[in-house]
Amino acid sequence: MRGTLSDRMGAALLMAPLLLFLLLAYAWPFLGVVKWSVTLPTPGLGQYGALATDALVQSVFIRTLRIALIVTVVSVAAAYAITMVWVRGSPAQRIVAEFCILVPFWISVLTRAFGWVALLSNRGLINTWLQSIGFISEPLALVRNEFGVIVGMTHFLIPFAVFPLASAMRSLDERVLLAARGLGSSRMRTFWTVFVPMTRSGIIGSAMIVFVFSLGFFVTPAVLGGGRSVMIAELIYLRIFQSPDWGLGAAISVVLVLFVGALMAVLFRYVRPKQLI
Repeated sequence: MRGTLSDRMGAALLMAPLLLFLLLAYAWPFLGVVKWSVTLPTPGLGQYGALATDALVQSVFIRTLRIALIVTVVSVAAAYAITMVWVRGSPAQRIVAEFCILVPFWISVLTRAFGWVALLSNRGLINTWLQSIGFISEPLALVRNEFGVIVGMTHFLIPFAVFPLASAMRSLDERVLLAARGLGSSRMRTFWTVFVPMTRSGIIGSAMIVFVFSLGFFVTPAVLGGGRSVMIAELIYLRIFQSPDWGLGAAISVVLVLFVGALMAVLFRYVRPKQLI
């Protein structure tokens, strides 16, 4: 008992500097944002009331949630396939999968966003190729809309969805899969009825991580949306630096942080933190 208590005390002392840093770097500034939301331009909760009646803010919230959900579904599905190759493929396949996972981390988000603009614009590689083979006569609207935003965000977030899935897949007991096959289950049935349910924690973890990241995206929607698919982070920027309406921008920020915090609480209710690594 004494050893356990001393271990806990030692762990607490080791974590104290990190907790102090987080308090100073995040909690203290967040309290400042909360203060702005209830004091600017006049004291009170008027800015929060405005969120419930402002049609623009509501439409941006709905758009953000819609895009985040679509990006989450597509990212997790793509990451699941990539992770299966990375974890269960041949050595050569694993090298290719690992290359696809790691290379995006070497390229900045801004560079990737402009790369997608070059690919998806009216004179971009995709439209030019489709027109050259006669598949289309007019360029497709692939950028400066929600489609371009979804493509860019999905490309950025797939690697983040891989790691929780990899952790779940690597913890599988192969004997369970072999037992299912031995009892006459086909490969496809084993996959859907045994493999997928056993990786549920990884799917939930990946989905929550991608969804939370999607809610706060700024650069990719700003570049690929072209001002036509404004998401919540961009709206906060516009309210604070262009309107300027610091009080409303701060109120939107507080609501977003609280919403993300609630999602993280749900995540850790179903998935242990170590399963996300």
